[in-house]
Amino acid sequence: MKLHFLGTGAGIPSRQRNVSSLALKLLDELNEIWLFDCGEATQHQILETTIRPRKITKIFITHLHGDHIFGLPGLLSSRSFQGGEDCLEVYGPKGIKDFIKISLKYSKSKLAYSLKITELVDRGGELIFDNGWKVNYLPLEHGILSFGYRVEEPDLPGQLLVEELKKFEIPNGPIYGQLKRGERVQLEDGRWIDGQNFLAPDRPGRIVTILGDTRYCQNSKVLARKANALVHEATHEAAEEKMARAYYHSTSHQAAQVAKDSQVEALYLNHISARYLGKALKQLEKEACSIFPNSHLVNDFDEYKIPLN
Repeated sequence: MKLHFLGTGAGIPSRQRNVSSLALKLLDELNEIWLFDCGEATQHQILETTIRPRKITKIFITHLHGDHIFGLPGLLSSRSFQGGEDCLEVYGPKGIKDFIKISLKYSKSKLAYSLKITELVDRGGELIFDNGWKVNYLPLEHGILSFGYRVEEPDLPGQLLVEELKKFEIPNGPIYGQLKRGERVQLEDGRWIDGQNFLAPDRPGRIVTILGDTRYCQNSKVLARKANALVHEATHEAAEEKMARAYYHSTSHQAAQVAKDSQVEALYLNHISARYLGKALKQLEKEACSIFPNSHLVNDFDEYKIPLN
């Protein structure tokens, strides 16, 4: 599981940052990539990575401001020419269906795959996917409806206690696989071994919280509670709290406070205003670290692995 940041800027593209898009790479877990937001030129950003559009199976839109959706029609169209044949699912606030349908209609775009668009209920809810994966979502505070998403991986089976099995002198081969699946196995000498007795406890699945644009608010903390990774906007520096509130955004301090109060493991700051360059960027990160030490101000194309505990 990896976070791959495709666009980390706020509002408009700049020389240093493209507008919002983030790939949650679940290649080892599901052989899929889930995309969160799709700002202008997201498909151009993807060309600079190893991401294959056909691997993108789900797109989650946080809100309908242009810097989060203007790249969507282009990406959907291009996917047809890049080996994308499997169904693609898009989730987002009310209005996302009209935006996509009208864009495709008037551009005469034909998709080579089925497209499923789900408009989410304003109050929030839960999406349940194959193999126990879940995504909870809640509204944030951004002037227009803006969602935050909490992705929950199902618990993982405990590891096989190989050291404890050594006394049985089991040869390498399929027996270990059977035991790891918790099956009962009969050895050549007639003894039976129950794999359930040689499995460590299940490991908790990872939690990734990805928030849309928002003021400092309680729902951010609900979604972020004990997450392994929190992606939170930091459009403004700490001294601009009044401006952040006026424009429905957050400061570096506020993002860090959400991370601290929610007991997350790591905080990734994105949606950075183009006004911040060089030392000013380092100051934003320093401000966050003063409250929550494991804070990282991200740049376009940064990639972070989310380890299992």
